[in-house]
Amino acid sequence: MSTMQGDELNIFFDKLVVFGGGSRVITEWKDIPMELLMRIVCLLDDRTVIVASGVCSGWRDAICLGLTHLSLSWCTNNMNNLVLSLAPKFTNLRVLNLRQKDKPLLDDNAVETIANNCHDLEDLDLSKSFKLGDQSLYALARGCPELTKLNISGCSGFSDHGLKFLSGYCRKLKVLNLCGCVKAATDKALKSIGYNCRQLESINLGWCEGVGDVGVMSLAYGCPDLHAIDLCGCVFITDESVIALANNCLHLRSLGLYYCQNITDRAMYALAHSRVKNRHEVLWESVKTRYEEEGLMNLNISQCTALTPPAVQALCDSFPALHTCPGRHSLIISGCLNLTSVHCTCRTVTPYSRSAQV
Repeated sequence: MSTMQGDELNIFFDKLVVFGGGSRVITEWKDIPMELLMRIVCLLDDRTVIVASGVCSGWRDAICLGLTHLSLSWCTNNMNNLVLSLAPKFTNLRVLNLRQKDKPLLDDNAVETIANNCHDLEDLDLSKSFKLGDQSLYALARGCPELTKLNISGCSGFSDHGLKFLSGYCRKLKVLNLCGCVKAATDKALKSIGYNCRQLESINLGWCEGVGDVGVMSLAYGCPDLHAIDLCGCVFITDESVIALANNCLHLRSLGLYYCQNITDRAMYALAHSRVKNRHEVLWESVKTRYEEEGLMNLNISQCTALTPPAVQALCDSFPALHTCPGRHSLIISGCLNLTSVHCTCRTVTPYSRSAQV
């Protein structure tokens, strides 16, 4: 904790000692109220919190009851055993980060223990858990129905059957990262997600080579609140996927199409036209800044070599938040040499008109 925070807590503790904390005399740290203890815990790193929970039974009970956020991503060796030990104690967790770095550490039994004890879990990061299989997804589906955010990127052991099962129970999902989950992220699984997870706002399908138009269109039709979708490396999708997103997901802000070489000008014009469709609704709000913030703000069309300058320029003209100028690149066109003439709306302002605006 910082020096200032530590000083404040020491002053508070001194007052408790002097005045007795009301009717209760406090002479040691173990006697401090739960409210103050949890305030201290919020200032500690996760390793120290775990150590603090073993100081005494009072601290253990207070921390186990009050702790809602925990990250074990720092653990490089015994994460599985640590989860098996902690999950039955920290039953009120809402956010749990188990991201692994260099080597897979988690087994299905650890995830099952989480699911059996942490029923209010909302945000779970299991990325790079290469050893996990569908058994983990089945357990999460049955034990953690409150999940709104799930990151299983790089979990190559999951299948589409496990993902379909999960979507049938975890219907509150809003953010789902499936990057690299080649066996899990199939059109069958995406159809199930589109049907069950109607609140979905963001999904990462990067490098899921089995994803096609059927799956993406299912998401577009079933998840109207979708505002971010990454389809980078989904080489089989065509204009039909983008057109479905443009027509049905009017709050779309970020779209990744890197190396989707079947995408043509039809998709770009469909996106541009969606802006026109949505304009009437936005103008009724009579807030100019809101209009400028609506629509696409990030688009990656690198290596989409079939696109032509007029179509992409039409898109830029429709969405002022798409920038090609230095330092503000939100329209990524690397690898598309024929698009070098495309420019964002702010670059169309002449020096004269700029000075006039000032």
